[in-house]
Amino acid sequence: MVGNVTRRAIISDRRITGLSAVVIAELVAEVGPLWHERHQARLASRPRKRALGAGAKHRMVFIDRLLATLVNLRHGVTHDVLACWFGVDRSTVTRAIGEVRPLLAERGCTISPDVRLRTLAEVVGHLGETGKTGIIDGTEIRVRRPAVGRKDRDKFISGKNKQNAVKAMVFTDGDGRLLFCSPTEPGSRADITHARELGLVKLLADGPAVEILADADYQGLGAETGGRAVTPPHRKFKKNAPDWYEEMHERQRKAHSSRRIRVEHGIAHLKNWRALARHLGRREHIDDTVQAIAGLLSRQQTADLFPART
Repeated sequence: MVGNVTRRAIISDRRITGLSAVVIAELVAEVGPLWHERHQARLASRPRKRALGAGAKHRMVFIDRLLATLVNLRHGVTHDVLACWFGVDRSTVTRAIGEVRPLLAERGCTISPDVRLRTLAEVVGHLGETGKTGIIDGTEIRVRRPAVGRKDRDKFISGKNKQNAVKAMVFTDGDGRLLFCSPTEPGSRADITHARELGLVKLLADGPAVEILADADYQGLGAETGGRAVTPPHRKFKKNAPDWYEEMHERQRKAHSSRRIRVEHGIAHLKNWRALARHLGRREHIDDTVQAIAGLLSRQQTADLFPART
């Protein structure tokens, strides 16, 4: 176990966990009781020869479990190193991260101290209520190569990077604040296909009047959503375009790109967490990892924006 002095040093240095001490304190107060409740439910769910609470006690308290999970997500520190750091066995760290990470993933994206968004429908509804512009883009996360003989092995090969990857759709507002990060799909999935499967077309077509900016990978989405999805201007002249058209097209393209660039900044903040720069764990855990990091990052952005109310 780490001592109180070491624990305070970890919490006070934002470079270690990526979060401020205020946000970590909130996570302990919110997630701690949920973890304890689920832990007790697991103990009571199987036949027992001894009463609940009997036997050896946890050597790793909840706050250390939370800190180990944050350091693992932020810096990709291996479980062996964390075990040495916290003075426990490697299997204890592995189990702790496996229990805490899903709890963090369920929190959703925090956009104000009292508002959280967990689904794409909630995001579109929020943009409609506030009148803000949304921006979408796809991002790829490298993963381990699937085992030989797996039938869908080739689906993970990205046509863009020629690497094994999964793809997620990132949703930010016009200022680059993270609003939503979708479940992942194999890297071969086209961005516009992923958006359709998530139900974005129906939400935009039947929902409130909002403006969604997207890049050329979503070309055609505007026609399907009644013009609510705005993509770069389509080039009408393939060859021998007049000079006036080249100038106009370039001006329109740059104007669109200058507004859409905010989502790239949001993706860059996500990729600062090493677990999303390249995911080295099991692929079935990647969705929890993406949702957990998106929720943590959005909570810290909210804490920076509303320091007095946090």
